[in-house]
Amino acid sequence: MKAGILFTGTGPILILTSYNELSNPNLVEKLATKGIKKYIAYEVPEEKVKERYGQQYNVILGDLNQTDDLRVLDYDGHHVFYNFSLKEIGEPVYHEA
Repeated sequence: MKAGILFTGTGPILILTSYNELSNPNLVEKLATKGIKKYIAYEVPEEKVKERYGQQYNVILGDLNQTDDLRVLDYDGHHVFYNFSLKEIGEPVYHEA
């Protein structure tokens, strides 16, 4: 399971995905079908996400299965941005259609 912060045109969102990489072409395609065609993504440690989101994380993770490989955990950009230190995020993954 991967957790990632995606900085999009409307602000950051926090996602959970069963894809191994935030640059996976299938994930890129799935995001595009949701209207997200340009973004900068950063992986965040899953344990930090669990710690900060608690029960909400468990509910979203329980709803994630093999046929539905992407879930938005938080779309409140302000909350997402300030919930993680910049020192906790991984290297950026850039995508532009």
